Amino acid sequence: MAALSLQSTRKMVSGYEIPVIGFGVYKTPPSLTTTVTLKALETGYRHIDSAALYHNEAECASAIHLSGLPRDQIFYTSKVPITHMSYEKAKEAIEESLLAAEKGMLGYIDLMLLHAPYGGRDGRLGAWRALVEAQNAGKIRSIGVSNYGIRHLEELEEYIQTSGVGGKISVGQYEIHPWCAREDIVGWLKQRNVVVEAYSPLVQAKRMKEPVLRALAEKYGKSEAQVLVRWSLQKGYVPLPKSVTESRIVENSQVFDFELSEEDMMRLQTVEYSPVCWDPVRDSRL
Repeated sequence: MAALSLQSTRKMVSGYEIPVIGFGVYKTPPSLTTTVTLKALETGYRHIDSAALYHNEAECASAIHLSGLPRDQIFYTSKVPITHMSYEKAKEAIEESLLAAEKGMLGYIDLMLLHAPYGGRDGRLGAWRALVEAQNAGKIRSIGVSNYGIRHLEELEEYIQTSGVGGKISVGQYEIHPWCAREDIVGWLKQRNVVVEAYSPLVQAKRMKEPVLRALAEKYGKSEAQVLVRWSLQKGYVPLPKSVTESRIVENSQVFDFELSEEDMMRLQTVEYSPVCWDPVRDSRL
């Protein structure tokens, strides 16, 4: 693990590579998005995670273009919003995201996720069909889901296997950190070689005063945020830290010069289930 760098990648079941850390832009105002995304790219991030619901796709694409980096060195993600979870609406959403990407002359989207399991069974499966069609057309390289519970994953897996539509779940993206570990879902995904992405790996800074976290930060001479990003990496996840503060954008990337011991990884293990974001995973209405 210590040999990794910010440009290191993992291979997905689609055959494409995904960088091991992404830069998140959830709730980043469009007016700031281009600037902070450029800073992330200058720092060495090569993975940008956006979504239609964030209202900053075009700004991310512009930053990628302005960076001057070759397109094939950048991994760009967007998501089908919960308002478009049906075949026809998902097709519309994909085209809208592609149009936003074109403002940065990206040409294609590296990864497109279904943002959450809304729309009912028919809506979810129809949206998946739209993703597969866009992937087959070369508009999207890899596809996956976000915030899907096991029941939704199994529903999708059965559909993939029996409908003839096909497609492979390359990525599952979830809020994951020591106080929301989701080990059941992680186990399901890893058994199928699906890459697990961890959003809100810094717990929106709401756990920075935890005694164990502070003790580990002091022990390793790192910030609490760096310890949390490192925990995520060592669990085998792709963390998506976000910040609009330039110094923290840099700090969150400086996690490759230390390694948490097995004992310290265990010290961060909890039985809490305390998400700080929305939680469609456990919404029984979906």
